[in-house]
Amino acid sequence: MSDINRYAVFGGIYNNYLALTAVLDDAERRGAQETYCLGDLGGFGPHPDRVFSILQERGVMVMQGNYDHSIGNDLEDCGCGYSDPRDNHYAALSYAYTRAKTSARWRPYLRGLPSVLRRRWDQQRVLMAHGSPRKVNEFLWESSSSDRFLSRLLDEHEADILLVTHSGIPWQRQVERNRLVVNVGAIGRPANDGRTEVWYALVTVTGGRARAELIPVAYDHLRLASEMRAEGIPEEFAITIETGWWTTCLEILPAKERARGRY
Repeated sequence: MSDINRYAVFGGIYNNYLALTAVLDDAERRGAQETYCLGDLGGFGPHPDRVFSILQERGVMVMQGNYDHSIGNDLEDCGCGYSDPRDNHYAALSYAYTRAKTSARWRPYLRGLPSVLRRRWDQQRVLMAHGSPRKVNEFLWESSSSDRFLSRLLDEHEADILLVTHSGIPWQRQVERNRLVVNVGAIGRPANDGRTEVWYALVTVTGGRARAELIPVAYDHLRLASEMRAEGIPEEFAITIETGWWTTCLEILPAKERARGRY
């Protein structure tokens, strides 16, 4: 039996059932033995109900993001954590669509998802959170997350490997004592990098050591953009899918992350 274990981890499906299928197929080809979703199943894209059956049929272990908590409890907003009026304007449009289009039968499922996941991977203590272990909608950005801060976060929450999403931009960092923090990005929309692919993380654990590979996956993004327009979703969202550049929810970005984008 091989002592190499591989785990696929992704977040932010954002209703993108096409990318979800492509990512799961890619992870299977790469030998992932388990697959995890770190929440935010809805938002941004079309046809919310299509992702749920895919997740269940493919045996994905799913945790709750802020979107899932809000939709599951039929709350008035997404709890996304934005503070700028323009960010909140587009977040409200996205949330209103998903809230209206998610069938009532799925609300108990969303409401019942766990808020964190803990595992042991070859004696490595693994913690999966949506935004951060401190708060579901906290943004962990690469530019503003120092090694000292990340080390303290791992200490306080008793983890050797921390996996998060929410920000939508993937990055990873090895901190002292061979500990690992990975923002797995989001598979629902591109990472504001001018590429139309979406990103997930493949974590390999062997001999008590862990490493992560951030993997881009292509899918039929033009079909998704067409379906978004047919559903009356804001044109700005469809342009992001077609170009790989964010056109909305930009004000939350730190200066370094925003400087890498087009807008």
